[in-house]
Amino acid sequence: MSLFGNTISVLSQSLDYASLKNQTISNNIANVDTPNYKAKDVSFKNVLNEVTSSFEAKRTNPKHIAFGDNNKNWSSFHIVEKGNTTYNHNGNNVDIDKEMTDLAKNQIYYQALVDRLNGKFNSLQTVIKGGR
Repeated sequence: MSLFGNTISVLSQSLDYASLKNQTISNNIANVDTPNYKAKDVSFKNVLNEVTSSFEAKRTNPKHIAFGDNNKNWSSFHIVEKGNTTYNHNGNNVDIDKEMTDLAKNQIYYQALVDRLNGKFNSLQTVIKGGR
């Protein structure tokens, strides 16, 4: 029996994604002046497309449409190189403005996940204390 269903697992995997994305963005920023460095990104959409093609929703009525298998692994993220552009004369394609924007968005996303996780544990703490 799970206290929160699959919520903690999904939040954990989302935090893993946000952490890897933060590392990737930080590497891009650190290499902004490195000749021939190609920016990298964490690919989640490819994984999401693979999963959604065989996603199974909970059916409460036999007339509901089935979406496929619900047992896919969501945790495999891929780091891909953005090799199709060049912004600098030295072959580097890191756009510092875009990287800083992505970093800020990712930090907000990470904080929202942490807040949600804290909310789950605060709910558990309230139950343990008897509602006080």
